[in-house]
Amino acid sequence: MPDRQTALTAFLTSAGWGNATRAPLAGDASNRRYERVTLDGAPAVLMDAPPEKGEDIRPFVAIAQHLSALGLSAPQIMAQDVDHGFLLLEDLGDGLFARLMDQDPSQERALYIAAVDALIKLHAQPAPDWVPDYGPKTMTQVAGLAWDWYAKGITSTTEGRDTALVKLGKLLDETACDPVLVLRDYHAENLLWLPDRDGVARVGQLDFQDAGAGHPAYDLMSLAEDARRDVDPALARDMIDHYIAQTGQDPDAFHLAAATCAAQRNLRILGVFARLSLHFGKPGYVDLIPRVWDLLQRDLSHPRLAALRDACILPAPTPENLQTLRDKCATIPTL
Repeated sequence: MPDRQTALTAFLTSAGWGNATRAPLAGDASNRRYERVTLDGAPAVLMDAPPEKGEDIRPFVAIAQHLSALGLSAPQIMAQDVDHGFLLLEDLGDGLFARLMDQDPSQERALYIAAVDALIKLHAQPAPDWVPDYGPKTMTQVAGLAWDWYAKGITSTTEGRDTALVKLGKLLDETACDPVLVLRDYHAENLLWLPDRDGVARVGQLDFQDAGAGHPAYDLMSLAEDARRDVDPALARDMIDHYIAQTGQDPDAFHLAAATCAAQRNLRILGVFARLSLHFGKPGYVDLIPRVWDLLQRDLSHPRLAALRDACILPAPTPENLQTLRDKCATIPTL
């Protein structure tokens, strides 16, 4: 909108970047928009996060500063305008893990293990007391999106929702432990490889404004069970085993927790991807649902999750059901 563009231009000018050239960068599933700005050959990233659309840059700033203090590589904050939702960030480059892996699959294992090592570094410290809770109660609640949006979008019912969530909540309670900071969107399209840095600082961190205090298995399973790209199950197991070996976790207990956290996450994502089509008019996310469904079935195959598996009454993502979600794209105006 014109007024917002005026405010954005004023922000860049006040930051000393008024004469920068601007080019769009790929966005994400949120209302945030990104541009690469370049001044005298030096790049930076502009985040445009409209408060009137529910965006708030303050959590991003706080988490970025926390990660940097731990020796991890989050973008440095160069300038900020909280009222308008503008950030000028250090540009960490274009070395997305997903892109590098596609270009050279031989890098995949090394990159994934480096990402696990960054999590180990992060989890060596307790979660900050100022981040929101992402423990069993919250996780159970948001898993209900699988019924509220995915199932209901296909069948118009939420059959089995309450029973399944009770069983999920019990498992999450049983596997709970001291919380760590979970970034909640830790996967190959949100990580950048920075080979000129050392150790865990080589893993650049992006998209962490929704971070909270939760289970250490959560981000690990976000990485190992990527909703957007296939990860070899053997490599996923190696990542989990590497984490267990380096942190001294009890293997049986951690594998149960990992399966439980992953099941919760994949239930939530089924709902989120359906909602992105039904409400936000983004049908491309429907194409990702079959992978998420397959990952959920893998999680539910853990023997201790048998009761949850039996309770998860959800429609399979058949071509007909997926087409239903596409056909209803942007037809649900209110959440």
